[in-house]
Amino acid sequence: MMRWPLIFASSAGSLLALAGCALMPPGGERAEFIEPPSMERTLSDAVRRERIAPLGTWPDDQWWRQFGSPDLDRVMDVALNENHGLKKAAARLSEAEGVAKVEGARLLPFLDADLGMRQSRIPTHGVVASYNPKLAGLEKTMAFINPLKFRYEFDFWGKNRAALEAALGEAAAEQAELAEARLLLTTALARSYFRGLALAQQLAPAQQMAELRRGLLHLAEQRFRSGLDTGDAVNEAAVELEAAKKREAVTQASLALQQDLLARLMADGPDATQNLFVGKRAAIPARAPLPAQLPIELLAHRPDLAAAMHRAEAAAERIHIAKAEFLPSIDLTAAAGLEASVTSTHIGKLGSFLFRPSAFNYQVVPGLQLPWFEGGRLRGRLEARRAEYDEAVELYNETLLDAIRQVADSWANWKQSRAMLAAQARLLASKRGVLALARVRFRSGLGDRRELLTSAHAFLDQQFVLRVFEADHLSATVDLIQALGGGYANGVDSSRPQLAPEEALSGLETLTPAWTLESLAPALLSSFGNGKAE
Repeated sequence: MMRWPLIFASSAGSLLALAGCALMPPGGERAEFIEPPSMERTLSDAVRRERIAPLGTWPDDQWWRQFGSPDLDRVMDVALNENHGLKKAAARLSEAEGVAKVEGARLLPFLDADLGMRQSRIPTHGVVASYNPKLAGLEKTMAFINPLKFRYEFDFWGKNRAALEAALGEAAAEQAELAEARLLLTTALARSYFRGLALAQQLAPAQQMAELRRGLLHLAEQRFRSGLDTGDAVNEAAVELEAAKKREAVTQASLALQQDLLARLMADGPDATQNLFVGKRAAIPARAPLPAQLPIELLAHRPDLAAAMHRAEAAAERIHIAKAEFLPSIDLTAAAGLEASVTSTHIGKLGSFLFRPSAFNYQVVPGLQLPWFEGGRLRGRLEARRAEYDEAVELYNETLLDAIRQVADSWANWKQSRAMLAAQARLLASKRGVLALARVRFRSGLGDRRELLTSAHAFLDQQFVLRVFEADHLSATVDLIQALGGGYANGVDSSRPQLAPEEALSGLETLTPAWTLESLAPALLSSFGNGKAE
């Protein structure tokens, strides 16, 4: 009687060995993560030339508060709570977390209960009655109650664990994508706010310049009527007045566009940003937030780079899953309960049998699945997962190089905008001095009204341009903050990921033959066709 267990055990061992020899394609070399290129000379030279000491820290999570604008703070608070794009990113994160819970459930046993009842009648001229006429027209009632059903898949090769890790990686990537969406939203809000603020500050000089041009046109007309000047001066003054009025109209329209853009980013109507910039100012930070740990800690502070890393991790786990599908899977199903069946339609009679000790039954069903031949499905899936991993790694490398380029470009732009702002401030100071002298000459009778109006217009024109440079410098500061991650931190202490997607799952994987069906094709043709083509 002991022969059957031994035969079953030996047969199962042989089947396992055969399954281990499934045609799993070799892994080859996978894409590699690059090291972050050095920025030491670039940053040290820049700091030395500009005489700016690095802060040593990355931007704060609420970096916009350094600009000292309560209105900007309020705009940020509203947008972070109401923006629809941010809500969609949060919904995608919740979805990914739900998928991770589903995949994690595969590691646990499933317990449930079921019950059922069936009333049936065997037809008189049916198939069953044709074999046994005594059963023709017989009515039967059956019921079962299984208060405990148990199902469990043994995760010998770590397939279910890898599925959970892949889902967790996708959830982490979505979390980083949410941080990236938040960063893009806040930086877009800040740029729009600063542009709107500059336009609001430009509107008053534009209106004053238009009034000055009207005064100059009036003087030109008076001089023409008096014979002191030609009609060309009147025409030139009229053209300059129209140009000033056009500048005023363009400034007003651009201000309205920025107000509407802010309202849309805040997920509100246009009335929410009316008169938002009237009489407001924004402080210009004296120093740039330039950390000393560049570019080593970019992975820990750039959400897009972190998302690319997590997606590469998830792709590596999916290679594990695809390789585990070549190996046998074993599961166990068990159930215990009560079952009874009577040839009667009386439910009470059925109950007298169903709740007896003799109605007790149980089932224990071990299962073994052997992937011998799948028509290339498993091989194709594994090749696709490997290609997906290589693509994810190259995306990470590309994102890393883009991040470093953005930091370098935004830093150069910040320095340039600061220099241009300082030069424009000096130019405005000189124009202010020219205007003061013109006023002195006008009061003393050494200069006429045209000279005074022209000097005032030149001063207002440079004041108008100064607001442009201020907005450019504030936007450059925002660009640098965005390039540095905008306060995002994920705690990663490595400069690049360390993954091993082709790590062997078990000893069975090493038994995979190196030959393929393509290499066997000539031998098969010679065996079935005597070496000749039909």
